[in-house]
Amino acid sequence: MFGLREQDIEMITEASKSFEEIDQAVVFGSRALGNYKKGSDIDIAIKGSNVTNHTAGQLSELLNEEYPLPYFFDIVHYEGIKNEALIRHINEHGINIYGEKHNRA
Repeated sequence: MFGLREQDIEMITEASKSFEEIDQAVVFGSRALGNYKKGSDIDIAIKGSNVTNHTAGQLSELLNEEYPLPYFFDIVHYEGIKNEALIRHINEHGINIYGEKHNRA
């Protein structure tokens, strides 16, 4: 899925679970569309009424610096996105990997 191993997805899920304010983690961008390349980053939008940009930064640091994953993660706070086209893209093409709706966001 998304060019990731099952164990990679489990680590992303584990990292997301460590923040009680995160209700959902949604993969979007080239990984969700299926047109990613080997070195493509992993775009993840995190959702939750108590999620902040600080939460996104902490999850980014955890995934990029502390977990043994060979990818670069770009984490965004969904509720903080101002770009309507990006919101539409996430809503239409995003794939939930953690949280309440574990499938299409």
